Amino acid sequence: MKIFLAGASGALGRQLVPRLVDRGHQVVGMTRTPGKTALVRELGAEPVLVNGLDAAAVTAAVTAAQPDVVVNQMTELASIDMRHVDRSFAATNTLRTTGTDNLLAAARATGAARFVAQSYAGWPYARTDGPVKSEEDPLDSDPPAGYRETLDAIKYQEGVVTGSTAPAGVILRYGGFYGPHTSVSADGEIVEMVRKRRLPVVGGGTGVWSFIHIEDAATATVAAIERAEPGVYNVVDDDPAPVSTWLPALAAAAGAKPPMAVPRWIGRLAAGEAATVIMTEGRGAANTKARKELDWVLRYPSWRQGFPALFT
Repeated sequence: MKIFLAGASGALGRQLVPRLVDRGHQVVGMTRTPGKTALVRELGAEPVLVNGLDAAAVTAAVTAAQPDVVVNQMTELASIDMRHVDRSFAATNTLRTTGTDNLLAAARATGAARFVAQSYAGWPYARTDGPVKSEEDPLDSDPPAGYRETLDAIKYQEGVVTGSTAPAGVILRYGGFYGPHTSVSADGEIVEMVRKRRLPVVGGGTGVWSFIHIEDAATATVAAIERAEPGVYNVVDDDPAPVSTWLPALAAAAGAKPPMAVPRWIGRLAAGEAATVIMTEGRGAANTKARKELDWVLRYPSWRQGFPALFT
């Protein structure tokens, strides 16, 4: 197939392009950064330099490519400030809204058959009932102010994509990425915080998180591009776990001291309510649908194997 991939130079794009090319697909890789066009070409794609917020340029690029599938993996996240989650995700949220609108309109105008977009599993789910959620469970209707704008952008993107019948819309709710070029890697930002003991277990660490190795995220995305039915898929590993379990394990894998433990009220003072809610009330996600419908097999079924592999 001919595939137009927006965000081709990002952490997931770097994994996706060579896998798609190896399977015989022709990939046009969009990046907004002039210095990354050579990387996109080295990965095996035909690079196009376009800002995803420029509707006319996006339309021109997609029209020239005439793709069968359009994939939106656009993000813009230099670092995450847990005290100001919405501020950290502001640029990405614009790409999730305006950027998605631009790509979807271009895909529709050129007759693409499928549109695949990146979303997120975990804290967007409603903080009620059980600790692990399926795609059928509702998203949070009353999030804390600190990540309300980010959740609104996710809801908007998911709504316009899954509401599309031409092209057929597919949403991939990824777990927390770890692996090369992510913040959870041997030299990543989160691991550095762990090494410096700046990421504590807050309020008992009862929030449940789901992770996915970037390579497993890529193989699921290839499967979704090739054969996913319209709808939402949780792309996570088999092992959702509370912060009190995975954070000490990450520290141990990194050769760091165990994380400190702080009461919820101290966490709220230090990092804000949004971060405290994520650490204490977040929900994990189940991958049953993705594994079955996409015939997806994970290299790292659990972060318990994946985290140590980061440091070997």
